[in-house]
Amino acid sequence: MKIVIANWKMNLLSAEAANFCQAFKAGYSPKPGCEIGIAPPATLLREVSAHLAGSGVQVYAQNGYFEQKGAFTGEISMGQIKDAGCHGVILGHSERRHIFGEMDENLVKKLKAAWECELMPVLCIGETLTQRDAGFTLDVLHAQLDVLKLTGPGPLVLAYEPVWAIGTGRVAETAQIEEVHAFIHDELLRLWSGRGMEVPIQYGGSVTPENFAGILKVPFVAGGLVGGASLDPAKFLKLAEQAQAAI
Repeated sequence: MKIVIANWKMNLLSAEAANFCQAFKAGYSPKPGCEIGIAPPATLLREVSAHLAGSGVQVYAQNGYFEQKGAFTGEISMGQIKDAGCHGVILGHSERRHIFGEMDENLVKKLKAAWECELMPVLCIGETLTQRDAGFTLDVLHAQLDVLKLTGPGPLVLAYEPVWAIGTGRVAETAQIEEVHAFIHDELLRLWSGRGMEVPIQYGGSVTPENFAGILKVPFVAGGLVGGASLDPAKFLKLAEQAQAAI
């Protein structure tokens, strides 16, 4: 299985999102074994879901909270995300961890809350440049993946995003991606046994149409979580086609 998700982050307004969806749908044809998703800002979830209805493209939220309701100003519950027409939710993105102080203990609660609302969580993990240069990459990933020991198995997509490669134009070398994805695969087997083999592992970090075909050839790479290149419908369509060709 291949899965490619566009993370629009804090970009695009309503008219721009409508134009994107129209342009993307005009060139997109679904293919079994390859899932395409778009994660717009929270303000656009319902209308993007409506624009993409019947296209085979799934909609994901960029974050969600673990409580069902209450006095949590600024947060969005998993139930509200589901109600907006979403298929899944991105959790633990490095920008949430490093800018907003996302903690692993909350991710355990968020994963369970997503499952309760029948949402597919995309759990992001990755090391900073300082951690990589110090030789701590695998230790960092081991600690981040240990949240899965506390949740137990469930539907999941894993996204490895080296923090130093997100939005920088710098992409991890093929050997680095191969080492990490093999490690994550082994960790999933350790944590969830056979269920771990069912989890697709995406790569994210300055993914473009120029480098994605090569990344998809790396063992245990099951697609991409795409930032900047996903804001251009032509580029994102090319990425989708590359993933379909790699099946």
